[in-house]
Amino acid sequence: MRKNCLSIQEAVSQFDRVNFKLFSFRHVVMQSFLLVVTLMLFSCSKHYKPDLAHLYKTTHISYDTPPPVILIHGIMGSKLRYRNDLKELWFGNLKNLLFSNYKDIGLEINPDTLEALESDVEPFEIADKAAGIDFYNAILQTLQQFGDYRLTDRDEKVFDFNRRMYIFTYDWRQDNVKSAKKLHQYIQAIKKNYNNPNLKVDIVAHSMGGLVSRYYLRYGDVDVLNDNDFPINLKGSENVRKLILLGTPNLGSVGSVESFITGLKIGLRKIPTEVLVTMPSIYQLFPHAINTWLININGEKLERDVFDHEIWRQFQWSIYDPKVEKRIMSHFDSTQQGEIYLSTLKKYFQKHLERARRFLWSLTVPLENPNYKIIVMGGDCSLTSARLLVEEVGGVSVIRLKPSQIKNPKLGVDYAQLMLEPGDGTVTKASLLARDVLDPTAPQHKYSFFPLDYPYFLCENHSTLTTNINFQDNLLHILLSR
Repeated sequence: MRKNCLSIQEAVSQFDRVNFKLFSFRHVVMQSFLLVVTLMLFSCSKHYKPDLAHLYKTTHISYDTPPPVILIHGIMGSKLRYRNDLKELWFGNLKNLLFSNYKDIGLEINPDTLEALESDVEPFEIADKAAGIDFYNAILQTLQQFGDYRLTDRDEKVFDFNRRMYIFTYDWRQDNVKSAKKLHQYIQAIKKNYNNPNLKVDIVAHSMGGLVSRYYLRYGDVDVLNDNDFPINLKGSENVRKLILLGTPNLGSVGSVESFITGLKIGLRKIPTEVLVTMPSIYQLFPHAINTWLININGEKLERDVFDHEIWRQFQWSIYDPKVEKRIMSHFDSTQQGEIYLSTLKKYFQKHLERARRFLWSLTVPLENPNYKIIVMGGDCSLTSARLLVEEVGGVSVIRLKPSQIKNPKLGVDYAQLMLEPGDGTVTKASLLARDVLDPTAPQHKYSFFPLDYPYFLCENHSTLTTNINFQDNLLHILLSR
């Protein structure tokens, strides 16, 4: 919508019709007039926000009640607390968020099964706001205020035709397959409370929540990651009408590899790598095997398997970094205890790298006659890390996370072009679309099956995608459409 707009030609024409008798003032008047024209044109370029109330609030009885909506958060998107005393572990208070060392959010490991133990910590609430950042509060308010969705508890019986909205919270540290199993239980409970075994839901999933949802559609509550067969049963898709993904790294994110190497910055501190590696879900955010995720100083692809623990050992990354090993050992009363734990952690690391490889492959193996399609939304206006670079310095291979870190660049190599791609600051546009290359004219990779309905792109950063008014507008239209 634009109001009272003049074209440049119209503005100049009006100026030419003005008869100035005092030539000495002509130059001053011309400058003033051009300033006014510029301001007029600038005001004409203003884009007005969509009126969500006018677009979606209805005074008449709806023709049909849309399915219930389940909102699924991304990694770190739910608050965690201890079951016994209900003390909040994550986010905690602002002081903890800014200054904590975060070691207490790590998972304990079963040394025999090399699985993350179920802890006495539970997710209890979506992380709506923290440290002045709106994560999910805006979208919750939008769905309630303009979509007339009523926020409902999973165990509440439903006897009316009101629009319902649910929030699926899960322990984002755990394996995504475990979360998919819990999502299945959650949906089954909703169907029971609707007393409708044929009920279908709509899912709106942010970031890693989209990977949980995609796995659920293909495999339901079945764990298929024990080998490389991936038998698809489409069990979950029978319960879902529409799947909307927001900022989901469908082919992984280089940022997750970076966090394993350097730690993940939160507030004024970092979650150390030895804590992150206890969380199976983060391995499952690594770049898919079909991605070019590592290049050399000449800009050439390095054939290195990010899921091979030997690569991590050779480069001395993460728990293979002598400084990290020393830090781990310092937490134990005896050297023997530290060595036992470190040995267990490295075996755990190896196992979950392989499991993450299978997880990503399980989402992209070809599927004949899929009974679902995916709607994708995400950002493509911020330069986002797409590849890491290895530079040889004094005979030592050094990882470079950003082009500015390169010490001896080669003439003619555009490192920014190679290492960075448009995205939302966390997820590249290519990954959002499950494509191994950015070029939209290139064919989809044969090993990246992705039943995309259509995409919608935003100018917004990853953590605030849900606050974007254009996302909210399109989401309401999608959900309320028959």
